[in-house]
Amino acid sequence: MMQVTRILTPLATGILAIGAPLGVATAQAPTADTAFLPPNGPAAPLEPTTQREQCTIGALDPQFGPTTSQSAEHILRYSSVWPLSRGKGQTVAVIDTGVTPHPRLRNVIPGGDFVSSGDGTSDCDAHGTLVAGIIAAQESPFDGFAGVAPDATILSIRQSSLKFGRLATLDDTDGYQSENSYGTVHTLAMAVRRAADLGATVINISEVACVPANIALNDRALGAALAYAVDVKDVVVVVAAGNLDGQSCRNQNPTADPISGGYPNWDTISTNVTPARYDDYVIAVASTDTDGAPSVFSLAGPWVDIAAPGTEITSLDPAPGAVGLINGQIRGGDVSGIAGTSYATPFVAGTAALIRERFPHLTAREVKDRIIATAHSSAQGWNPQVGFGIVDPVAAVTADVAPVGVSGSLGYAANVEKGPHAEKASERISAPEPETDESALPRVIAGLVAFGFLVTALTALLLISSRK
Repeated sequence: MMQVTRILTPLATGILAIGAPLGVATAQAPTADTAFLPPNGPAAPLEPTTQREQCTIGALDPQFGPTTSQSAEHILRYSSVWPLSRGKGQTVAVIDTGVTPHPRLRNVIPGGDFVSSGDGTSDCDAHGTLVAGIIAAQESPFDGFAGVAPDATILSIRQSSLKFGRLATLDDTDGYQSENSYGTVHTLAMAVRRAADLGATVINISEVACVPANIALNDRALGAALAYAVDVKDVVVVVAAGNLDGQSCRNQNPTADPISGGYPNWDTISTNVTPARYDDYVIAVASTDTDGAPSVFSLAGPWVDIAAPGTEITSLDPAPGAVGLINGQIRGGDVSGIAGTSYATPFVAGTAALIRERFPHLTAREVKDRIIATAHSSAQGWNPQVGFGIVDPVAAVTADVAPVGVSGSLGYAANVEKGPHAEKASERISAPEPETDESALPRVIAGLVAFGFLVTALTALLLISSRK
């Protein structure tokens, strides 16, 4: 059995076990075999580990976008629905690089550590804390930043890290010492099972494992854990679609396939990715830029369900004792902005928390359906770059989505059939956000024209009546 590093830029990942080449790409989404469900138990590394690199340091720099607010909030307007829902009573598990406690994270529950001897509340990679901040950071009078669901509780499980590796031994000859990464698909499966058993109502997984499409993914335990979370524990699972990184996720999948007529085509993929490929159980999230266009780094694929902003990210500073924000990271003396499908994913996870508070009777699958049904879609319908469109937290919380009975495993009339003619069955019944002058001008003009026609018609009727 060979090993290959799995990486989601800039997320820490680890080692993925793979089998022999299959020769052809998977023709459809995999099904889960519950026989491979990992047992429940405490979180701990499967072998001794050690820290191999210094922790990542955050930065706050205007060149990387707003330093006092989240640019995505201006796009998604999620604060508009806080009078209706703030995610209260929802526990969002962040399976990631750990979450450092921060004064603007109201509730952080230690969920365990598969990387080292901690409890899940240490983030050396400066990743999991940012994800948690996007989901549940409290608003502050000193800046305009806040998470999507600020009353939600964060359950932190550290599952991976680029800063840690297996403790070297004298007979260590497999080259792992140079990898500086820890976390496997199997420990990810264990973390999903643990999060579900600890009472999570939403799980956020901002990490992926990538392999070429002709390689078999040994992820049956992960598939079983996802099925357990969704169908047994009724948990909404939101995952990243993946980033092109020049390493394990090096080849982009077709972004448009005229031959398939706009439907998912599993036979043409170049890169396979888990957990996103378990399409029946997860909401796979792609990234868009601030102008709504698909991000160049976002991995396309038949598993993509929805998109969210993944560039110009601002979130909580993960340094121990920090109280502020960061929008950049320092690595090797260089400062870079924060971007990736890793950070698009928590906007959808936060939206799921808002929905679960507002509509507590909805199942996990119905929550997924509602998110899809209320997305801002393109005229062409589903596509492998942004799925059904950009998430709309306002519509997701306020829309009238009419139940039509069960279609497959979903109970709402949504555009769940991926294809160019997929239609939605949602109508926004409340839009608390104010319109800008620019967006309202066409409606004002149309209203004045209609009023003019009405006045003219009434005048004509009066003239006719006076002549009788």
